[in-house]
Amino acid sequence: MSIYTKMMKENITRSLGLLVVVLCTGIFSYGQQDAQYTQYMYNTVSVNPGYAGSRGQISIAALHRSQWVGLDGAPVTQTFNVHSPIGYRGVGLGLSVLNDKIGPTSETNFDVDFSYTIWTSTEGRISFGLKASANLLDVRFSELNQFAPDQTLQQDIDNRLSPNIGAGVYYHTNNFYVGLSVPRFLETSYFEESSLSTAREQMNFYLITGYVWDVNPFLKFKPTLLTKVVQGAPLQVDLSANFMFSEKFILGAAYRWDAAFSGMAGFNVSNKFLIGVAYDREITALGNAAFNDGSFEVILRYDFITTKQNLKSPRFF
Repeated sequence: MSIYTKMMKENITRSLGLLVVVLCTGIFSYGQQDAQYTQYMYNTVSVNPGYAGSRGQISIAALHRSQWVGLDGAPVTQTFNVHSPIGYRGVGLGLSVLNDKIGPTSETNFDVDFSYTIWTSTEGRISFGLKASANLLDVRFSELNQFAPDQTLQQDIDNRLSPNIGAGVYYHTNNFYVGLSVPRFLETSYFEESSLSTAREQMNFYLITGYVWDVNPFLKFKPTLLTKVVQGAPLQVDLSANFMFSEKFILGAAYRWDAAFSGMAGFNVSNKFLIGVAYDREITALGNAAFNDGSFEVILRYDFITTKQNLKSPRFF
């Protein structure tokens, strides 16, 4: 194969990759605008403000996700959050920053979460949460290779600010949790000054639940479910099952309905520090593409535990 032919094939592959991303951007603009996570069970505060403070101490988490590795312009997501109960009984507070990039588009969300928890029994607690957020949107149309330039795609969008609010309710015991939330209520429309009308933010409804079984003194089993409903997009269902061995090692698998299979692993370095990784393999037509090497995700979480009171083992959620 000549160098010229090889270069041509690489350019065609990149162009097709960018085309797929742009098409996905147009499709997702009606529905799947919120960032997607495989290890959602360790990142609950991102979708439900009621989770803020539920771990009982200051908790910090950072997550990185590279989706469809090998595809130019594929989604890349980073999140950082910190949340904690504060001085007043039952009150929790959290701060989150999310950066999400896909093709020529990048978004940054700044969230403030507030929760209030009520004890319902000796183990049960229900938390009501509110989320206030600010979204910064950048769209770099100038980065697109336009074969037939469109006048509506000539002016870049720089740091367009959109405020929003959300809410959630979260209930948990020592072994069970369930939450229902809408992180963003306001349906913001973009490109109102042009003929484009595909970028409109819709409400995303989340249901998350899970249960921890003590199989024996050395093994815990936790199935989890995340369901997302949004107008204009198919129902998204994530099913996962994780096993924790000797309070240290975590192995699991997940299935995203009609989309991907995933493998997960984690390690509790201590009662305070968790490292988790995940790998997704698409089962759609996109997963069979030669330039798609799957999706990778890593999360780090640290809890500032100052007392061992009521802390029998590392929290599994």
